[in-house]
Amino acid sequence: MKKKTTRIWDAAEYLKTEDDMAAYLEAALDESDPALVAAALGDIAKAKGMTEIAQKTGLGRESLYKALSLEGNPEFSTVMKVISALGLKLHAGKGKTKKAA
Repeated sequence: MKKKTTRIWDAAEYLKTEDDMAAYLEAALDESDPALVAAALGDIAKAKGMTEIAQKTGLGRESLYKALSLEGNPEFSTVMKVISALGLKLHAGKGKTKKAA
């Protein structure tokens, strides 16, 4: 029997357009999970090119990889620099609140 090989799913491979990237970030923001938002920003930065984003933000590439992972905890200023470097914007709007169970 032939062995099946698998590989880790990488969201960055599917973020081809600006609209894809914006929708992905919007979905992460809707979850209200800071770690998920940071990781989504990391996926988008990876899709655009982490070296380019590091240069635009003035931050180190390796430190960006670390900060923008599920285990990372970036400062808000880092998040804003990355969002700007990606050409994205945060928008505030009235949304539905989640009810406690």
